[in-house]
Amino acid sequence: MARKSKNNKSRLRITLFGSFCLLLIAVILGSLSKSWISIYEKYNEKEELSSSLTKLRIREEQLSTDVAKLKDPEYIARFLREKYFYSTNGEYIIRIPK
Repeated sequence: MARKSKNNKSRLRITLFGSFCLLLIAVILGSLSKSWISIYEKYNEKEELSSSLTKLRIREEQLSTDVAKLKDPEYIARFLREKYFYSTNGEYIIRIPK
């Protein structure tokens, strides 16, 4: 009988130790999966922000060239004539429908 009692105790210890190990593995895997999901979301956010940054840099270049053009008085005069039908003395504006 003592032997059966020892055998049952050792089985109980092994069962408890095994279930503890399984619980520990489950907690570790859950933590790792949350970390990987977070990393994946950050990677996607980085890609979106990188593409947005590229578009904004292109827009910045366009705006800086526009600013440089607007500093030229000849460009401003030509722009006003074309866009707003501004005329100088002696000029007549004739609108032609497209």
